[in-house]
Amino acid sequence: MNHAERVFGYLPAIEASDPSSIHAGTTPGSFARAPRLASGRAGALTYSSPDTPGMPQASEKTAWDFMPADWTLRPGFEGRHESAEAWQAPEGFQPITQLEFARLGQITPEMFRVAEREHHLTPEQIRDEVAAGRMVIPANRQHLQYQLEPMCIGRASKTKINANMGASPVSSGTDEEVEKLRWAERWGADTVMDLSTGGDLDACRDAIIRNSTVPIGTVPIYSMIIGRRIESLSIEIVLQTLQHQAQQGVDYFTIHAGVLQEHLPYVKDRLIGIVSRGGSLLAKWMIHHNQQNLMYTHWEAICQVMRQYDVTFSIGDGLRPGGLADATDIAQLAELSTLGELTERAWRCGVQVMIEGPGHVPLDQIEFNMKLQRRLCHGAPFYVLGPLVTDMFPGYDHITSCIGATNAAWHGASMLCYVTPKEHLGLPKKDDVKQGCIAYKIAAHAADVALGIPGTRDRDDELTKARAALNWQKHFELSFDPDTARAYHDEDLDVDTDFCAMCGHDWCSVRISKEIQLFASGKAEEFQWNKSKVSDALTAEQREILEKRGVLSPEEIHRLAGKTRKSVGADAGKADCHSDYVDDDQALKIQLVQLQSDPS
Repeated sequence: MNHAERVFGYLPAIEASDPSSIHAGTTPGSFARAPRLASGRAGALTYSSPDTPGMPQASEKTAWDFMPADWTLRPGFEGRHESAEAWQAPEGFQPITQLEFARLGQITPEMFRVAEREHHLTPEQIRDEVAAGRMVIPANRQHLQYQLEPMCIGRASKTKINANMGASPVSSGTDEEVEKLRWAERWGADTVMDLSTGGDLDACRDAIIRNSTVPIGTVPIYSMIIGRRIESLSIEIVLQTLQHQAQQGVDYFTIHAGVLQEHLPYVKDRLIGIVSRGGSLLAKWMIHHNQQNLMYTHWEAICQVMRQYDVTFSIGDGLRPGGLADATDIAQLAELSTLGELTERAWRCGVQVMIEGPGHVPLDQIEFNMKLQRRLCHGAPFYVLGPLVTDMFPGYDHITSCIGATNAAWHGASMLCYVTPKEHLGLPKKDDVKQGCIAYKIAAHAADVALGIPGTRDRDDELTKARAALNWQKHFELSFDPDTARAYHDEDLDVDTDFCAMCGHDWCSVRISKEIQLFASGKAEEFQWNKSKVSDALTAEQREILEKRGVLSPEEIHRLAGKTRKSVGADAGKADCHSDYVDDDQALKIQLVQLQSDPS
């Protein structure tokens, strides 16, 4: 037995889909479970990680088990009621929500559009996942009249990310929030939550909804207490506020109905207590009135308002941990159990549901949290904040949470709520939004590749081909943020050569590999290019990127913004420092002296 055979025997069975649609490279494929895309229970483990021994198993129930009381099973379908054909709606019933249409076996225009965006899924699969409660399409009927582009959230689809924004009493305003909305959309946010607590909340929300192409979520309790004390909150105020925001076009509401009176004693020994704003407000209301959470007791009335406009629930985790020391405690898990009950009640009302999850969880506890939710909430999409895997890096929490977010998406989360560098410190500014979005696009994409979702690795493979061919321009075009990639490259070497400033000409492994005929790195014909060239001058945005880094002097940045052949020491005929066109000494000279060239 040779070495390869000995090692190969340790590889797990490769059952999942290949994340590359063209089967490029030498990787054995995804180590995830084989996906099961089908209606009802058969698809419970769609795109999932293998369970570590001892993890909670997937629920045996779906939304089909929690039908409205006035729907009836057709004769002969008892015991296998996981399809539209099995159920009879009451006479005269008119479907409103995506869940109701799916239960009737109908494919809506929104489902067709979602399937166009999720290339690995058919409209029928989208419908079946929605009917099972494992997928939601947050699309308020009012928002669809503006610019909303329908999307989905669920384990059968690609992992989504959410960006939070909103004016506070001390910072920002409507115009700035709309600008941040557009900025978040540019950098890949799939949904946006308006968490405004200051300024003209109504005008800010309306402006964001009318200008957004992505679903908008809110936490309505913030508006419920403007101008009043939390103690005066009543169910009438709750329903009026929900009705108003639904009419405006909000696509999903965070409702903290799972925080119950009996949970509050569990919080007393926590290091940081209740960190959810909605959770803390309702805890105060319950203590003051000595009554159960009014959101919980009036859940069905809330459901009826949301059904009218097809607003999706994002059932809030009001007792989520605010630090590693409080993670996976009895308060958090008791609330999660209640969220499962609320999910069942919302499905009976025909309302779509996703569940919000914890924000600070040690790395070793993430899988348990994801898979416990999968069981208690019957596969309803899980929407998690991070989670942050360490607490001691303020200013870098987009990184600490991105690590946890990747693990969460691998183990069961369907949408990741971004964290920016300003987390715990202040209201995010424009660049913070960009940094948070990019960190979370990385997390979501990495998880999708690991899960084996077909086609998710294609762009990675194309960029690898460009990198192997040392085709810098194609390299940048395929990158998620071409401006930053180009600016960072040109900061050291503003000629597109067959090496970079990291290794230089003589030490470039990729260049050397191209010369080894046995395997000839960079052999993809469509990525070949003939010779080096001086790249275009930096754009204003690329120049700003370098200015913020504070590494180069203003004079050096100015040179890059107006670079010419002369500035890199090239003759009038060509600007080659490719090894096929110049000798090693000339290439080295260009590499070492071009940054000291006369800026003029």
